[in-house]
Amino acid sequence: MALDPLDPVALAQALVRCPSVTPAEAGTLDLLEGVLRPAGFACHRLTMTEPGTPDVDNLYARWGTAAPNLCFAGHVDVVPPGPDAAWRHPPFAGVISDGALYGRGAVDMKGAVACFLAAALAHVRHNPSNGSLSFLITCDEEGPSINGTVKVLQWLADRGEKLDACLVGEPTNPGILGEEIKIGRRGSLNGVLVVQGRQGHAAYPDLAENPVPKLARIIDRLSTTPLDQGNADFQPSSLQVTVISAPNTATNVIPGEARALFNIRYNTHWTRPKLEAHVRTLAQHAADELGARFSLSFSGTGDVFLTQAGPLVDTMQAAVRTV
Repeated sequence: MALDPLDPVALAQALVRCPSVTPAEAGTLDLLEGVLRPAGFACHRLTMTEPGTPDVDNLYARWGTAAPNLCFAGHVDVVPPGPDAAWRHPPFAGVISDGALYGRGAVDMKGAVACFLAAALAHVRHNPSNGSLSFLITCDEEGPSINGTVKVLQWLADRGEKLDACLVGEPTNPGILGEEIKIGRRGSLNGVLVVQGRQGHAAYPDLAENPVPKLARIIDRLSTTPLDQGNADFQPSSLQVTVISAPNTATNVIPGEARALFNIRYNTHWTRPKLEAHVRTLAQHAADELGARFSLSFSGTGDVFLTQAGPLVDTMQAAVRTV
């Protein structure tokens, strides 16, 4: 049965059924282009590259040439689903059960992309060209975020194209649909902490230096020390340890190093340089107490920002209060 491009549920199901784990396009952009191009959108598939990172396929599509240009921005890549057995329904089956769509990306954010798509196509079908509608869709949001939106924006700038307004479909509603439109974002900072030790046999720990307990104590310090108390616009900043590993496959060998990966979502209390320096100081104090040798490196996927609330926010809040 042909896909109805005005049906956001069917579109969302079709997108969920594409196993687009970062940075794989996995058919998602093909699907979007196949719906947008017949509706009169000029489509550009943009493969962006950077040494040391995977190539990423992106899509920019525009209907109309005049200003203003309202852009729907988003991503169709998803994080790995983990074991299928942990899911009520298979993660890429797009099953609807008890009125809910199940699948990786249903909320973040293939469902929003589907709603964008259906709304835009309904508009262009029944309205003359007055300004422009565009889509900026990447497969690099859940990963390094290097070969995605930032590079597409630079490509647009080089062409002399301007986005006058942008709506991003990240899930933002705490309780009910339409409750909240965010006008800012927290910063995202990734860290890699490596604690050095000395490899040796587990039977002779006095001849080795085990880095694992020292790593555990340092990351406990980092993850339990409050960064701030939040503010009127953002919740408290949070450091979450996401991976702990050691280059070791034997249970009777003390490893020569141990590492942890962590992510910090931070508010306007911080800038990235200030936060990096603060976390490095916390780690150094903990390491000094333990006599640990360590290295710490950072990478980021976007700094914090907050824009002034405008008329749209006031209108939206008034509408929600009447629901």
